[in-house]
Amino acid sequence: MTVDRGTRPTRRAVPSSRPPGEDVEPDVAVPDDDTADAVDTTGDTADAGARPVPGATVARLAVYLRVLTSLLADGRGTVSSEELAAAAGVNSAKLRKDLSLIGSSGVRGVGYDVSRLTAEVEATLGLTRPHAVALVGVGNLGHALAGYGGFAQRGFPVAALFDVDPALVGTTIAGVEVEPVDAIGRVCAERGVTIGVVATPAAAAQPVCDQLVAAGVRSILNFAPTVLAVPAGVEVRKVDLAVEMQVLSFHVAQRHGTVPAAGLAAPAAGRTPREAVTR
Repeated sequence: MTVDRGTRPTRRAVPSSRPPGEDVEPDVAVPDDDTADAVDTTGDTADAGARPVPGATVARLAVYLRVLTSLLADGRGTVSSEELAAAAGVNSAKLRKDLSLIGSSGVRGVGYDVSRLTAEVEATLGLTRPHAVALVGVGNLGHALAGYGGFAQRGFPVAALFDVDPALVGTTIAGVEVEPVDAIGRVCAERGVTIGVVATPAAAAQPVCDQLVAAGVRSILNFAPTVLAVPAGVEVRKVDLAVEMQVLSFHVAQRHGTVPAAGLAAPAAGRTPREAVTR
């Protein structure tokens, strides 16, 4: 079966060197609280080989790439660190520090070459290699994820879908047929799946994860409301929408002055913690 790898534009090669004597924007010393979350990216870019890129920086690089892709679509040739930082929601000193970790520098008075910086960030994030996504669990959330065209446009086409429901197996979502869960090993191998997405109920998530790992999938995005146990060498990213809502609830409560002070006594008898905080 031929897998559609998406409709991303052809990537430009990363130049191997810069003009001699290029006047670059200086790196600004910024206190770095990301070092404990360092990620080795030596396999992705030679420039960063001796300087592991912290995980928090990797997350920001993905945001920078989103902005850069938009600038490329608008035909922009250069962008200043201040403009790029503002669009990404960080300060320019942090941005320059992040980009220096992947060997990128801007020209003083000009800024960064958008095309070259895009290619350098893509190389660091491993986007110069093909990816194929397998999604397990095509209920309400899974169905929505499977039909989202933005994944393919950004280089992550959904190549395989799986479910245990006989009513769903054999149906097609966005051109991909839903396969039974017991076919995970065979289908993932045939279609070169590199990333697995788990969108099952909590009880089914670990067995599904185990099947993906056994099939050679080493990167998993988990939407199930549970923690997955995986062997060394397997990366799991958890997306818990309820947790995100609770974080937002904290900020709402903080704005309204209903967040209890540290060391607040236990609520009075007959009152729930929520009542004690909001009354």
